[in-house]
Amino acid sequence: MSERVTEPAAPGGAPTLEELRQRLVDFAAARRWEPFHTPKNLAAALSVEAGELLEIFQWLTPEEAAGVMSEPERAHRVRDEVADVLAYLVQFCTAVGVDPLEALAAKIERNEHRFPVPEAPGVNTDVNRDVNRDVGDQPL
Repeated sequence: MSERVTEPAAPGGAPTLEELRQRLVDFAAARRWEPFHTPKNLAAALSVEAGELLEIFQWLTPEEAAGVMSEPERAHRVRDEVADVLAYLVQFCTAVGVDPLEALAAKIERNEHRFPVPEAPGVNTDVNRDVNRDVGDQPL
């Protein structure tokens, strides 16, 4: 089984999410990894990769964290971990049939209604009224 190489839609442009999703599907299929790409396994792998991203910033001050991308070695690690997190998220979404862009758009829409812009700048005494209604349900 050979891997399919997908070119970006626009010459020199970034590939689309669908192109990347298909490359991940093809990559796993070529290696016969599909039986292992269950929602549980992909969610676990996503969590591990998110932890590896967090590890880069662990114990840094806010000022040090803001400068991470100016350090070539750390910036490379951040890009690699972001890629791993995104790859597992896309694979998870494929496994469970969720369009991540539609899900994100719907979530932003809900948050815009749940957390309206305060009428007076700097005054938002009711900011936490809906936060923590569901465990892990935080505004973006």
